[in-house]
Amino acid sequence: MSEICNNNLINPDWAKHGYIQVYTGDGKGKTTASLGLAMRALGRCWKVLIVMFTKGGNDYGELISFRNLSPEIAKNLTIVQAGLDRIVYEQNKNADDEAEIKKGWELAKKVIKNDEYNLVILDEANIAIDLGLIELQDMLNVLKNKPEEMEIVLTGRNARQEIIDIAHLVSEIKPVKHYWDTGIAARKGIEY
Repeated sequence: MSEICNNNLINPDWAKHGYIQVYTGDGKGKTTASLGLAMRALGRCWKVLIVMFTKGGNDYGELISFRNLSPEIAKNLTIVQAGLDRIVYEQNKNADDEAEIKKGWELAKKVIKNDEYNLVILDEANIAIDLGLIELQDMLNVLKNKPEEMEIVLTGRNARQEIIDIAHLVSEIKPVKHYWDTGIAARKGIEY
């Protein structure tokens, strides 16, 4: 089988302009939407970085899937987990959370500045901003100065109005009905 992502298949005009996308709201599917976008971009030979803020550990179905991509596709994907293996809330955040998120954010800023990827997904960045673990003004400066052709996606609840104002695409995912409300716990393969 020939290599999927060779120079003959990559359209040199893959994008004239990259945009800022935000997936926010209290409904399920923000990360899922961004990871679907990552798969689409990888299928078009884009270089993709996913930084997962507030998410550590290995018990995520998407991580298992990404680890098993074909070598031709996987070479264009980098995933960085910038969080501990727990859910972070205002009441339980600590210095270890801050250190992990800061490492991930510093790496993201560096690769954005150096124009190293076509698509950068900052998963749960809105949560990290809301918790004060990423400074809003720092994020705004990075987004306003991103390379022109780079696409950047921020996910997470509570997107700040300032982020929404500079974004080009904002999807608010609202819960209409969820089986969690009936006491059904998170399920492997669906929620994680």
